[in-house]
Amino acid sequence: MAHTLSKPALSRAVDTHFHVFDAGVAVAGARYVPGYDAPLAQWREAAGAAGIGRGVLVQTSFLGTDNARLLRELDAHPDLLRGVAVVAPGAGAALLQDLHRHGVRGIRLNLAGRPTGIPEWAAASGLWDTLGALGWHVELHTDVGALPPVMAQLPAHLPLVIDHMGKPDQARLHDPTVAAVARRAATRPVWIKLSGPYRLQGRDPAALARLWQGELGDGALLWGSDWPFTNHEHEARYGALHRALFDWVDEPAATRILTGNPDALYWAA
Repeated sequence: MAHTLSKPALSRAVDTHFHVFDAGVAVAGARYVPGYDAPLAQWREAAGAAGIGRGVLVQTSFLGTDNARLLRELDAHPDLLRGVAVVAPGAGAALLQDLHRHGVRGIRLNLAGRPTGIPEWAAASGLWDTLGALGWHVELHTDVGALPPVMAQLPAHLPLVIDHMGKPDQARLHDPTVAAVARRAATRPVWIKLSGPYRLQGRDPAALARLWQGELGDGALLWGSDWPFTNHEHEARYGALHRALFDWVDEPAATRILTGNPDALYWAA
């Protein structure tokens, strides 16, 4: 499907999921250590060629709770970027308030390849209270089919952003992941990132995108490139991923997904 977004709309468009890092830099014991640099300038080049003007920089799991690189980029580009950080369950209000001043608007729990039991997070009441006061969300990344038990352990009032289309077992209405997200979204904000189709283990991203659109509506969808596509560098291209959005949904929906929704979630506060 061809798309013809206007220049102003393109300049406001947001990539809500990308990473930057340096080759060989990771926390001790990380499951993945990058073998190449992924600088912000390269993301800006790829994003700009696709008409993306702004971005949400997401802390990588292999950098742990050391958000220093993330904050440097946010400080250098306050109009261009917002951030999602990684913190410990016991992170205090002063730390989170400082992150907010730098442009962070949420925290990420990356549970891919990890047990779904998260008692330390379930008990983090002080953290959740501060997130609520700041207007932040929790971003979740889980394995295929693992989202429902994780969501069940988190306070019901927390706004959630679900990475990589939620990774349900099947792109069907009554799939446990789809049903659990729909139930939660009936009372609390939940957004789905249309990102990482190569992480769906063969599931149809177009069918899944349309399923989420039908269940949650355009206002609950975001788009992210997942640049630089760690572990999938040779099968993903930025421009193709951006164009795919316009194959999954019509142009008015794509415009809202790329502009209005991320504006409200990341730039309103």
